[in-house]
Amino acid sequence: MTKFDVLTIGNAIVDIIARCDDSFLVHNGIIKGAMNLIDAERAELLYSRMGPAVEASGGSAGNTAAGVASLGGRAAYFGKIANDQLGQIFTHDIRAQGVHFQTTPLESLPPTARSMIFVTEDGERSMNTYLGACVELGPEDVEADVVAQSTVTYFEGYLWDPPRAKDAIREAARIAHAHGRETAMTLSDSFCVHRYRDEFLDLMRSGTVDIVFANRQEALALYETEDFELALETLAKDCKLAAVTLSEEGSIVVRGEERVRVRASAVEQVVDTTGAGDLYAAGFLYGYTAGRSLEDCSKLGNMAAGIVIGQIGPRPMVSLADAARQAALV
Repeated sequence: MTKFDVLTIGNAIVDIIARCDDSFLVHNGIIKGAMNLIDAERAELLYSRMGPAVEASGGSAGNTAAGVASLGGRAAYFGKIANDQLGQIFTHDIRAQGVHFQTTPLESLPPTARSMIFVTEDGERSMNTYLGACVELGPEDVEADVVAQSTVTYFEGYLWDPPRAKDAIREAARIAHAHGRETAMTLSDSFCVHRYRDEFLDLMRSGTVDIVFANRQEALALYETEDFELALETLAKDCKLAAVTLSEEGSIVVRGEERVRVRASAVEQVVDTTGAGDLYAAGFLYGYTAGRSLEDCSKLGNMAAGIVIGQIGPRPMVSLADAARQAALV
């Protein structure tokens, strides 16, 4: 019996979310549907051009931890913030979700990370992220006892952008495997995959990562192919277990020769796709660490993703545990 079901490690970011049309993206040189890394000057410029906005604590792995906790799981999180207003918002929000979060904040610059997220009418989100304090996450922030007492340690591919975070991830994976635990990662987005393809493949093939989460575009980018079946076959060979989301087509899980396809949950209206993959991972890992079947894990993931895309913001505003009970998934 471990103390935590899932430990997640990621960039601690406060999301600033506003609606816009496609012409706004074009006018401001924003790549639609991608996570664009920006500097402090561009962050200020985009913020000045935003319409009315909603602030919500985010960050991919932080969203996943919040989702696990909302389902009733025991979650922990590592992520670097600064001791400033946005850092206090982030800390309050993730702890209020019931997530263990004790990473020591920075007492000086750079400030807490923020992401300007522009949501177009089709629900697609385009993220413009200033990493700020995230770049200071390092091996000293790895709480060894928490890693040792977590069934699965999960991290986001976005962590390959700040350089010292790589060392933190490798140290966490070493500790996890030394204690008989498993590790997982999300490929984060196809642009991230293009930047770090060789390193991601090495993480999988070396056994540093046991479980991989991706969407269709990320899986294709990882193997530089347009053949999705070929990408799935290769993915199954390169890691112990992989879960691939397929938007409105649901998801598919591969483990060796095993294939499990599950349809997407019904969604009345797609409001904002921010956090969809993060919440899929939350539902899947909640089920996985509880010993559920791969089909049940996928159904929980699809349910959590379906709920979050029906709202503004990347963290569930309703109890996922209640929703799972109503759907007879727990």
